[in-house]
Amino acid sequence: MSGMALIWAANVKGVKPAAKIVLIQLADFHNKETGQCNPSAQRLADECEMGRATLFRHMTTLEEYGLVTRHARGDGDGGRGSNQYELHLDIVLGPSARPKGGDSGPKGVESQNETGGNVSKKRGKSLKGETGVVSNRDRNLTIEPKQEPPSREREAVEVEKILAVYPPDRLRGKAACLAQIEEAMKEGVRPEDLRQAVQAYATDSAGFTRSKVCFSDNWFQTRRWQAYVGKQAEDREKTAALQADHHARLACWIGDRSPMCKHITAKQIDRLLASKLVTTAQVQAAGLRS
Repeated sequence: MSGMALIWAANVKGVKPAAKIVLIQLADFHNKETGQCNPSAQRLADECEMGRATLFRHMTTLEEYGLVTRHARGDGDGGRGSNQYELHLDIVLGPSARPKGGDSGPKGVESQNETGGNVSKKRGKSLKGETGVVSNRDRNLTIEPKQEPPSREREAVEVEKILAVYPPDRLRGKAACLAQIEEAMKEGVRPEDLRQAVQAYATDSAGFTRSKVCFSDNWFQTRRWQAYVGKQAEDREKTAALQADHHARLACWIGDRSPMCKHITAKQIDRLLASKLVTTAQVQAAGLRS
């Protein structure tokens, strides 16, 4: 544990609460002696008390803010091990806390060195030279490719698709609807989640008289999609938790060499090995093979 990293994480501004929980938990795993920070995704999700899908979404946000960089690692057997995380301890402000048009760095990221002075941080430059913090990068690590931000044209297509699933005879104020959809996407709501929310409302209201179905501009203006998106996230987390419990039970069978092992499929064994719930030796000892 690194006290310096924890203090840094706690003082980062402009990050939404859930993403900040992930950042603080990552900082708790930071080793001040080696500079390494490499908890498994499952361990990190457990510590944050959230599903892996939710964790990865917040991790992507932290990467986009320039606070964290993920590096893939091998497991020594040709497979993939847990990620290693690089914490950029000189970054102190998230996007919503940065002054508009203020003294930020070349990419709008304001950073701070150990003496308290502001420095401009360019991504790709060694941290050691600017801040005295040793980089976590390893020569054998492969940097995961970052997804390119969606183009304006692709966003426009997504927005149109979302509005297209609304009950057609209750469409009104198209421009206002599109603006509200774009605003939701800027806040981090995934297009597919928003589209599913609209589709769910269309399905729920299919049997209503038309006077009971909200006009589209009012529906988006009052953000009635939020309840549906929240329900989707809860359902995903419940599904992930059930799957995790099931995998844990299978791992116990293998560890105990239970007769129930005969019901475990090859795909399930592959998932257990990938999640490091069992080892190859345990699988072989239980008379199984992937």
